[in-house]
Amino acid sequence: MGAETITFEDFIRGQVIEGAPLTVSREAMIAFAQAFDPQPFHLDEAAARKTFVGTLIASGWQTASLGMRLLQRDAFRGATSMGSPGVSELRWLKPVLPDDSLRARIVVEDTRTSGSRPDRGFVRFAMTLLNGRDEAVMSQTFTVIFPRRGAAPLPPLAPLLETGTAPPAEPEDAVPVPFLGEAELGVARDLGAHRFEPDTIVAFARAYDPQAFHLDPEAAAQTHFGGLCASGWHTAAVWMKRLLTTWRRDMALTAQTGPVPQLGPSPGFKDLRWLKPVYAGDTIRYSSRLVDKRASASRPGWGLATHHNTACNQHGEPVFAFTGSVFWQWAP
Repeated sequence: MGAETITFEDFIRGQVIEGAPLTVSREAMIAFAQAFDPQPFHLDEAAARKTFVGTLIASGWQTASLGMRLLQRDAFRGATSMGSPGVSELRWLKPVLPDDSLRARIVVEDTRTSGSRPDRGFVRFAMTLLNGRDEAVMSQTFTVIFPRRGAAPLPPLAPLLETGTAPPAEPEDAVPVPFLGEAELGVARDLGAHRFEPDTIVAFARAYDPQAFHLDPEAAAQTHFGGLCASGWHTAAVWMKRLLTTWRRDMALTAQTGPVPQLGPSPGFKDLRWLKPVYAGDTIRYSSRLVDKRASASRPGWGLATHHNTACNQHGEPVFAFTGSVFWQWAP
């Protein structure tokens, strides 16, 4: 079997896969945060000391993306899968600190062939990332699709790739941000849109998800996706970018009339679904809706917000969804 081939049959229920550690530098942490998650506790030690977290830590979305890099290296053996339909649950258990070394412990929980597409099968993994102190920093349960050995592949998708369209304009709207105790459930916030350019798709993939359909248009055209498409973790990281960009406008408006609530870190999310590929040139519009809230028993003055998030492409087709949680200041 060639170095670029991995199949469904290579995975057996109960199999445990482990690999070498990967060090996360302070510079890489800050660069990711500047691009996707510019919160004070991801950007600067002095600013971090004044926040809920108290110290400089990596973005959780970077930790998840590094998990993908380790998965591709250790479980896929550097090869290309057929993508993932989503993540059942992900928990950020401990902060990732500058110069932490992360390694993955990957367990094959289940395997099943596709009932409708005989060329592929589904493998369910449970992955834990551990730091150099053998502490679990992230756990994740998810499914990946792999081709079946010897099966004739189905024809690739034939995406209509967008070209020549202008990047979406940055919205100028703003709404006041309440403290969580006063926040109304069910209210959706439009987070604006982002166009996925080929060069940024490739750059993200090189760093975090080096599979053929994310790296090279010609190679991608030969895969079942039929064209260059963004890593699912790139799609998720841009959601975070759009959320914070929108909140900056909203918080600036809020500051004109009173105190501004702080946001803390997220303990994790569930039911993340990559519903359709995000192709080079696609413009994705994101939205977030508060669906539940509760005061924190362990952190007086803070609460935990549950939010449901969606994204659609320029054709109005859903491409991404998940339900997340975040610490949010409950009252002044």
